[in-house]
Amino acid sequence: MTLPTELRRLSDRIGYGFCDPARLVEALTHPSARQPDTPDNQRLEFLGDRVIGLVMATAVMDRDPGADEGILAVRFNALVRGETCVRVAEGIDLGAVLRCDQSVRNADGQPTPSALGDGLEALVAAVYLDGGFEQAAAMVRRLWDAHAGDVTGRETNAKGRLQEWAQARDLPLPEYRQVRRRGPDHAPVFVVEAVLADRTRGCGEASSIRKAEQRAAAAVLATVESGHEP
Repeated sequence: MTLPTELRRLSDRIGYGFCDPARLVEALTHPSARQPDTPDNQRLEFLGDRVIGLVMATAVMDRDPGADEGILAVRFNALVRGETCVRVAEGIDLGAVLRCDQSVRNADGQPTPSALGDGLEALVAAVYLDGGFEQAAAMVRRLWDAHAGDVTGRETNAKGRLQEWAQARDLPLPEYRQVRRRGPDHAPVFVVEAVLADRTRGCGEASSIRKAEQRAAAAVLATVESGHEP
């Protein structure tokens, strides 16, 4: 199977050449454009979401071996959330080659953000099935690397974001409580708990109360943004 020029250019943009081009075609076929002889990308989307999750979870752990689970969760969520996937898809101009019906295109003719995100996940799965996990992981890290800076901004402003989250739901502002202090006076470690009115809570620890509060807020955000609310 010979790839059209626009698909060869996409392969160049993602840095991967397919051994089986049919996998790429499948990844780029939205359900709205499915033909009797061409499967759509829904199954690949399902698989790609899991591949991205594993690669990003490993990446955030590798970048900061000392980070606790709450901080890792915030960084992970920032990298795998839908908005980030759409930006990655736009960065490789996926919309130019995604096959979809007019019903899933915006007024400007571009695929909707949902279609773009799904297509990107399917593309990752196609690389995984075609070339193995190492090839897929290398591509994901390369494409997502430009968005790593978004993580720091979300993490350092965790208290502000948590306050906005609570206010948007007419909840009282989060409460912060110092629950423990350990270590010598010259190198203390503070443990702070953040609590929402609905009893969602998270802990953070750091060398200052302010940083511990940010990490506690990040832990709560990791819970509510993942949908695991009580």
